[in-house]
Amino acid sequence: MSKITVGLIGYGYWGPNLLRNYMELETAHPKWVCDVRPDRLLTAVTRYPSLLTTTRVEDVIGDPEVDAVLIATPISSHYTLAMQALRAGKHVFVEKPLATSVDECDEMCAAAAERDLVLMVGHTFVYSPPVRTVKRILESGELGDIYFVTCSRVNLGLHQRDVSVVWDLAPHDLAILEYWLGETPISVQAMGRSCINNGIPDVAFLNVRYASGIVAELQVSWLSPVKLRRTILVGSRKMLMYDDTESVEKVKIFDQGVDYKDPETFGEFQLSYRTGDIFTPRVESTEPLSLEAAHFIDCVATGARPISDGAAGRSVVAALEAAQRSLDSNVRISDERRGILYGGHTETLAEVSRP
Repeated sequence: MSKITVGLIGYGYWGPNLLRNYMELETAHPKWVCDVRPDRLLTAVTRYPSLLTTTRVEDVIGDPEVDAVLIATPISSHYTLAMQALRAGKHVFVEKPLATSVDECDEMCAAAAERDLVLMVGHTFVYSPPVRTVKRILESGELGDIYFVTCSRVNLGLHQRDVSVVWDLAPHDLAILEYWLGETPISVQAMGRSCINNGIPDVAFLNVRYASGIVAELQVSWLSPVKLRRTILVGSRKMLMYDDTESVEKVKIFDQGVDYKDPETFGEFQLSYRTGDIFTPRVESTEPLSLEAAHFIDCVATGARPISDGAAGRSVVAALEAAQRSLDSNVRISDERRGILYGGHTETLAEVSRP
């Protein structure tokens, strides 16, 4: 297979990680790096002297040798840059979230489909070996019926200037849950608070409901003394914990639960608590971003449909939009010391079935 030539737009926080992984791929040929800041371009070309650098997006998108464009810019520019690249006949990879609205996602998906181009969103955790391990466990039925899920994704920073913590951190868990459960939310309720920068929530709690009856609680925050990337799934047979901050035992299965016994006499109430073994499956240690990059290049080369395609990106954005509407439904401004409180209203979404 001949190498796929790519150009990267955006060399800020995440761009260097993308570039490093594409440089290490034998099937990819990174040619361009574009950024509006000359100092960032100097950093890139100092590390990778073979690269061409530019401050003009048109140089990358207009290069006939470029097969695919990687977009790692602020969320507000995703739609404009992606549409420009798609219209030029380029395959497109966009960092999460795919865009700022469902309408923008729909236009991007339509443009890619019309031109038979690959459109993929950077739901990196979907490519993570422990997340894929959990997917296999769920498909095996070992946990039984899933009752509920709790997710904690918190740390100290990085505060964003243009988006809230919901748009920054919640896409990870929403994408993981869709990948695991095979369904999209039917309702979202969000509550949050802007503690540091009034007008931009830096802590939020999302209650998400699915048509199957599964409920999930997502906690996201830029204000925490510890870094947590922990998800707990409670099933009718067993329970599971996925902790991405663990160095080795990232997935643990707990043979624990509660069994209800039908009463034999009036007023009798019996529960049987089960505490069994804790099992840790072996998980590969491959970097998720490397697997994601290789998957994108393979899809470009073969025409295969990405796991995190435009439809997956759209469903996450739909949930984020619902969360934003919920946050905006009940905004109470308090004094500067206490920040602004948000949210409370439940937003309903149309269920989306993935083929």
